[in-house]
Amino acid sequence: MTTRRFAAVALVVSLLVAGVLSWYASSSPDGLEHVAQSTGFAQTAQEHATTVGPLADYETKGVEEGRLSTGLAGVLGVVATGLVMGGLLVVLRRRT
Repeated sequence: MTTRRFAAVALVVSLLVAGVLSWYASSSPDGLEHVAQSTGFAQTAQEHATTVGPLADYETKGVEEGRLSTGLAGVLGVVATGLVMGGLLVVLRRRT
């Protein structure tokens, strides 16, 4: 398998996982949040400055339907990560 084909397959799989499998993710608190609730210091948490961001809390602001909102946030995250990684690969590649 060529590198380009591998990259294309990896991109498609990543988009499917982010866009579709994210619908079935647990709605339970993550590990840190669970420990904070169990030990009693969760009430001391403060909101972070990015909680009003367009993709905060694994949702897309302005999209009302929950599954679509979560899936779209995942897909946008994959695309943004891919663009950053692609840019780094272009800048850091070996020149012959």
